[in-house]
Amino acid sequence: VQLQASGGGLVQAGDSLRLSCAASGGTFSNYVMGWFRQAPGKEREFVAAISWSGGNTAYADYVKGRFTISRDNAKNTVYLQMNSLKPEDMAVYHCAARGTGWGRAKFVYEYEYWGQGTQVTVSS
Repeated sequence: VQLQASGGGLVQAGDSLRLSCAASGGTFSNYVMGWFRQAPGKEREFVAAISWSGGNTAYADYVKGRFTISRDNAKNTVYLQMNSLKPEDMAVYHCAARGTGWGRAKFVYEYEYWGQGTQVTVSS
């Protein structure tokens, strides 16, 4: 499956952004989808994940209550609504897909497919 992330940009602290990730080449509803981010000099870290039908979601503590992951299986797209952005949210955001179970959805190495990333820059 191929993944194409979009929606990043330059915003001020407190603003909102919505990222999108369009999938192609596979049956989208068969995949658990995740968002990860990587800041310069840091390891890639988990942000959020959503199960096949959207019935289960998971968030990293540092985004819980501010970010919302959702998916539209009819459009083969997963979204990340980011509110109340902080300078520490600045990173390249990647979407990822895994064809295995929901368990361990927070782990980078559990995902088989990755998008190219979209830059989110937050100014203070």
